[in-house]
Amino acid sequence: MDPRWWSFEGMHGGWVAGAALTAVRDAFAGVHRPVRSLTTHYLTPVGTGPLRFSGTAPATGRRTATCLFTGHQDGEPIVLGSALFGPARGGPAHTGLTAPEVPGPDDCVPVDLPAELALFARQLEIRPATADLPLAGGPRAVLVAWVRFRDDRPVDAAAVATLADVLPPALYARWRTPRPVPTAEMTVHFTDALDDGPAHGWSLVRIRTDHAGGGWALDDSAVWSAEGRLLAAARQARVVRDPVTPQTAAGTMNS
Repeated sequence: MDPRWWSFEGMHGGWVAGAALTAVRDAFAGVHRPVRSLTTHYLTPVGTGPLRFSGTAPATGRRTATCLFTGHQDGEPIVLGSALFGPARGGPAHTGLTAPEVPGPDDCVPVDLPAELALFARQLEIRPATADLPLAGGPRAVLVAWVRFRDDRPVDAAAVATLADVLPPALYARWRTPRPVPTAEMTVHFTDALDDGPAHGWSLVRIRTDHAGGGWALDDSAVWSAEGRLLAAARQARVVRDPVTPQTAAGTMNS
């Protein structure tokens, strides 16, 4: 696990999901089958030590493969999930989740997320595309931003899984005080936009909270290419914890 992808209490969840996808695809699915969905359950925060995956492919047919996986650290299971792979096939096309109309990345101002809350953000360039900002106490639980990797990596399925979880929890747009909102489960549904190869450069990412209550939140996110093609849509179940001070957050990151 690359310590540069640390996020508040553990490794960045989207980045861990991307690592799981890479491991499972290489072991079971084969590169000829694009991924269609990826579900990851986070049993405990992922540390910076080696993460070892085991898995099975109990349903592998001529056209699809369903793979189950578990990630272990220090001999203990800490993530588990499933991935569905399948090639493209003939069928009707429909675009229902279109990219919001926002200024382009060149017309948006970069923002730096606090390192004590999101160390991983140093690996990214993030440019909010609307007036909604983290910890600004706004009226809406939604964030929209242009995002690109500073190392200019191709935006393949693993990178898209990272981007689906890259913005702060959407409730941060309404709050002024940070608090941990770790992901308990995330499912990413990938579109056929990646079937012909990865995207490149900027991606437009939107996250919104559809519901929060009882210490839980339901977040919905989407990732579009710079050309406006939908790459993936995701849903997350998140735990909403008590607020912490920046000093507490820093102590958590260093522990």
